[in-house]
Amino acid sequence: MLEFVDVERAHFPVTRLCELLGVSASGFYAWLKRPPAAHTSPDERLRRRIHAIDDRSRRTYGAPRVHAELRAEGVHTSRRRVARLMRQDQLVGCHRRRGVRTTRRAPDQAPAPDLVQRQFQASAPNRLWVADITYIPTWAGFLFLAVVLDVFSRRVVGWAMANHLRTELVLAALDMALWRRRPGGNLVHHADQGCQYTSLTFGRRLGEASIAASMGSIGDCFDNALCESFFATLECELLDRSSFPTRNDARLAVFDFIEGFYNSHRRHSALGYLSPAEFERDSERRYSPPDPILHPLPLSTAAAVISPSPKPPARGATTAATVDNIPQDSTVHQTEAGPFLPSTHNQQGALKRVFYQSA
Repeated sequence: MLEFVDVERAHFPVTRLCELLGVSASGFYAWLKRPPAAHTSPDERLRRRIHAIDDRSRRTYGAPRVHAELRAEGVHTSRRRVARLMRQDQLVGCHRRRGVRTTRRAPDQAPAPDLVQRQFQASAPNRLWVADITYIPTWAGFLFLAVVLDVFSRRVVGWAMANHLRTELVLAALDMALWRRRPGGNLVHHADQGCQYTSLTFGRRLGEASIAASMGSIGDCFDNALCESFFATLECELLDRSSFPTRNDARLAVFDFIEGFYNSHRRHSALGYLSPAEFERDSERRYSPPDPILHPLPLSTAAAVISPSPKPPARGATTAATVDNIPQDSTVHQTEAGPFLPSTHNQQGALKRVFYQSA
């Protein structure tokens, strides 16, 4: 209220403004001479950080993601305080838009069974991929985008763009995902019942890569909700805020969004406010088994695993017999002390180090 008087006193008398607002003129002048509150200076410093994060996020982050970014930078503050400062500076996140139907089912092609049943969870990378198609409006017409996401980290592992909706579009996205990830077995590819995904060509490509096909029901976006969520993010944070004169302009913008921002920097609430790339790196560090050379087992545990004899021979004989009699194709399994020699590579050298360190 007093801020309004301070702004408008260049155009109207202070006494008249104070009378209309129900405050005294003496109180206004006392407010002008009053020193700033104790929290004003910290708020200004925090406000500058919030504006910097807003610029880096391409003005897409709301208060939760801005708060997560501040925590990652070592700034400890509450989410409500961040929301208050953003509200004062009129900084808001993005909002959704309505879409156009791009899924057309071919009635003469049988769909695959639904192996996912809306359980979009994966315990490791390359266990469940989801795929779909969306459109990008330009002045020259629609540009269509096909993507493949890894459910484990929400990372876009494959994508392709074209001005048509033929099967070649989804094949190109799948080929990119296969080239980048090199998946092994036990992988499920989940999509809708669009004619591109039910085609014989696409099904044959999945079979060549030993990938199980899965499809949701007809006209139900919840059966492919995770991919629809990515498209909503793309539309909200890029497409609704941009205009593309040509399809090439749209290609460059979408490429920059996926590879330059979404995969590498954008924080996801489902990932503990980590980016997909950071989440994968963190998971790899957390679940990687220890190196048996750097973390050897105690001598007693190693001898129990390798030599089940209840009465081991003398010390000198034990070392020679145990190390020299290991079959080259043997595998030492999990023990109570942790994983030991998960592969057969250089087992004799590893065991020699265990025994020599214990001697």
